[in-house]
Amino acid sequence: MSFFKSMNISSSGLAAQRERMNILSTNLANAQATRGGPDGGPYRRQDVVFQAKPMGNKFEDLITGANGSHLNKVKVTDIHVDKSAPRMVFDPGHPDANKEGYVAMPNVQVMAEMVNMIAATRSFEANATAMEDAKQMAMKALEIGR
Repeated sequence: MSFFKSMNISSSGLAAQRERMNILSTNLANAQATRGGPDGGPYRRQDVVFQAKPMGNKFEDLITGANGSHLNKVKVTDIHVDKSAPRMVFDPGHPDANKEGYVAMPNVQVMAEMVNMIAATRSFEANATAMEDAKQMAMKALEIGR
């Protein structure tokens, strides 16, 4: 495997985790937003959907003799909107309260979003480390070739 292919895989992971962190931060920023959803109601939690995407094409695999050992990049294919019911919180003084005094709050759990943010951050760091290691190996190979 070439150094550039490993860097390509790591960069796709970096981009995917950056997108995930952007969505998670949007969820956290809107954890108390009772308006602003697509239907005018509370904000709806979002999450990214990842998919493995082959690096090469079939013709390239035939030429290089790669059979069964396909390299995959990661790609964000969709942003999933959580359709679960909003949390109902009793707050009769809130301007968005219904006639019973309950307010429909976003279906965002702050602690779960923070755990997901930590996992995304660690994955981002792992991809950055892999990218740096591939770069250092390429530099060492160039030094050997001198």
